[in-house]
This record gives sequence, structure tokens and C-alpha cells, in this order.
Amino acid sequence: MSFTVAIVGRPNVGKSTLFNRLVGKKLALVDDTPGVTRDRRPGEAKLVDLRFTIIDTAGLEEAGADTLEGRMRAQTEAAIDEADLSLFVVDAKFGLTPLDKTLAEMLRRRGKPVVLVANKSEARGSDAGFYDAYTLGLGEPVPISAEHGQGMIDLRDAIVEAIGEDRAFPEPDDEAETDVVLSQDGEFDDEDDEAEPEYDDSKPLRVAIVGRPNAGKSTLINRFLGEDRLLTGPEAGITRDSISVEWDWRGRTIKMFDTAGMRRKARVQEKLEKLSVADTLRAVRFAETVVIIFDATIPFEKQDLQIVDFVIREGRAAVLAFNKWDLVEDPQAVLADLREKTERLLPQARGIRAVPISGQTGYGLDKLMQNIVDTDKVWNKRISTAKLNRWLDAVTTQHPPPAVSGRRLKLKYMTQVKARPPAFMISCTRPDALPESYVRYLTNGLRADFDMPGVPIRIHFKAGENPFEGRKRRR
Repeated sequence: MSFTVAIVGRPNVGKSTLFNRLVGKKLALVDDTPGVTRDRRPGEAKLVDLRFTIIDTAGLEEAGADTLEGRMRAQTEAAIDEADLSLFVVDAKFGLTPLDKTLAEMLRRRGKPVVLVANKSEARGSDAGFYDAYTLGLGEPVPISAEHGQGMIDLRDAIVEAIGEDRAFPEPDDEAETDVVLSQDGEFDDEDDEAEPEYDDSKPLRVAIVGRPNAGKSTLINRFLGEDRLLTGPEAGITRDSISVEWDWRGRTIKMFDTAGMRRKARVQEKLEKLSVADTLRAVRFAETVVIIFDATIPFEKQDLQIVDFVIREGRAAVLAFNKWDLVEDPQAVLADLREKTERLLPQARGIRAVPISGQTGYGLDKLMQNIVDTDKVWNKRISTAKLNRWLDAVTTQHPPPAVSGRRLKLKYMTQVKARPPAFMISCTRPDALPESYVRYLTNGLRADFDMPGVPIRIHFKAGENPFEGRKRRR
């Protein structure tokens, strides 16, 4: 991207709507409630022929530094300092407020280019608010409608004029960049059944951080980044949007998603919280590995177990992180208790990796990252057909399938149909009659014999074709 633009303004003037318009996706949550956005969210914007990085920010308010609004303001000011240009959005329909004038003065003092944007200019009676915007002393306002897409060409021209032609349209690099296309379903195109591809530890790794409210998700990511990139505090439910950040761990790019805390479904009543939870669910489905954050002082609440179950059902690779370990008084006894409860309460994810950490002090974070990578390797694992069939022959000889209605079931052939997560197909007679207990026996055997702990394993059964089906019997 050639330059960076921050969208700033007081609450509820349409900043997130404009952000979504520029990135071409509904990434940021939008609601009539003021103050929906709290963290700064980056995105890749496209405006006619312009390409740039855009940052959505929280609405600027006058507040003390120790308050939630004060911490939100600090995040917004950091985005302004990081950006090359600010889009100062005012509400033409509502008109100017004293806060708009205060923010205009703050932007003027910083000495960076500013484009004044008069949003909601399509509304009846917006002319007075539009002309009032001239009094801010930031030049001619650009009338737009972020919701309906009006005025985008004028906005493009104003950005080019403010940032300069050289910055807006930089010379292309000599070396063309190669786009890496990640497989959506994880299937391998290699037709050689004996091939077991090596794990590619150079590709970026997508990791989502999920958990109950106030479990310490944002604090953990800030510790990884080494800066206060995400808004944190003692209040529960601070994070609303799923915010992505990138950083390097041992030379590998990690794309990490901070998400809103997930409460029990019965407690989620407000529309805004429902939107936040839906955004979290999308982040889980987009990620490869999901870290479920537990509060080590009150672990294994019912909601914790439901979150783990959801992640496993979605087929993601999961790692448990017991946060706030610095508050645990007897670490050895608590660790033994957590291990026992993990095995007992999460049988669907047998062998799942669990790491005690402290986002506040940084304890255990390197070990957590290593477990994330190790789990991702298992999630991407592929086993050759020859090995699978030798294994199937051995396990069925040791423990044959049961007889149903006097006829013994036969498992004939096995192959892996996909990875991410590992999924297998077994050709057999009467697949509908195979007991669930025998399916668990095969699943647990695969985990143990092929070293695949803690990831979802799918086994599909298919009836073999009957060569005599459709033929008439001879009398």
C-alpha cells in the first residue's frame, strides 16, 4: 500500500460505514448506537484508482485518561500519528458541535494533511451543516453519503490533492509480488497416494483468540506485539469488533485475530452484542488455529466448554491457554487439577494442548506459540493410503467390527480424503449399521498411532459397490 489514511471524528458520524464502503466489505460493526467502534481497525481500501491502507477509529470524546473513553481516545490519537492523512468526518445532517471544533484544532496542531468529509449530505436539511463545516478552517468539505456511495469520486480527488500525486501513485517495484493463494478446504491436489507433503512453515498462520469476556484476550495480544495496540481495561466486554494484527514469530508471519468475549446465548440480548458474537464466529471460521483463553482463577465454566465444543465442531485446530497464571497461588496443584479436568470434560478433543500463561507478565507465551504451530502441523497432516490400509488391517484384526443381525461388518479400504482437519473415508459393508462405539475406537486409534492429538478427526463410511446389483437371479 502506498500510504495510510485514518478516519476520525466524533461518535456516530458514519466513520465505520465509510470504512466498510472503502474496503468493499462489511468488516466493521455498524449500529445506530454511538461509540460502537472502540479499537482501531486496519483494512485495504480501494477508491476508484487509489489503493491505500485505511484505519477505522473510535469516536473522539473529551474524557479522562483513566476512563474507557479516555483509553479509546488514546487509540485514535495513535492511529492519527501513524497515518499519513486523516479523513475528518462530520455529520452534515446534524451539524457541527463544540467537540467537532475541538477535534479540528487537535488535527491542525499535528500538522498532517487532513481532508474534511461532510457525511450524510444526501439528507434533507443537510445544506446548513455542510456550509458550517467551512468554519472549521480545514478547507473545503467534501459532501458524501457513505451509506449510499455518493461523492466517492470527489473524495478520491480530495485525497490525491492532499497527499500528492507521488504518494498516491507510487512507481511499481521492479520485482513483481507473488500472491499466495491459500486452499479453502485444505484438500491436496497431489494424485500420488503415497505422498506425505512436508509441513510448510513459511506460510502465514491465521490464529483467532476467543474466550469469555474479560479473560484477557486483548492483553495477551498486546504482550505478543510489545505495544498497547488493542484497547484493554478492567471492564468486561471492551472488544466488539474482531481486530486482526500481524507480527513475526521466529521469522514466520502470524496473523492474529482479537475477538469479542462470548457469553452464554441466553444472556446475549442486545443487538450490538449479537453482532459482536457473529463477528467472533466468522473469525473462528476464517482462522486455522484457535486459542481458547480460560481464566485460570475460574476455569471450566459452562461457557468455556461450549466455546471449545464449537471450535472443534467447526473443524479448527484448538489450543487451550489458562491465562492469569500470575494470580494462581499453588501452580503445581492447580496444573494437575486442570489436566485432569481437561481430559474428563473435553473427551471430543482428546490430547488437546493446554498451556498456562500470563498475558500481563508474558509468562508462557513462547511455549504457547510453539504449541500453536505444533497443533497446526497435526491439523495439516496427511497420511499415505498404504499406511492407512496396513493400520486398518491391524486394528480390525485386533478388534473386529461387531456382527449386526447375525452378519459381520467388513471394513475393506481406507484413504484420507482431505486435511485441515484430517478426514478419512472407509469403504465398508452396511455403513449405517456400524456402532458409534466402534467409530470412537477407530478415531482414538488414529490419534494414538499416527500422533494426532487434540485436532478434530472426521471418518466417513461408504458402502462398496455391489457388482451383482441390478442383475436378474438365475432360476
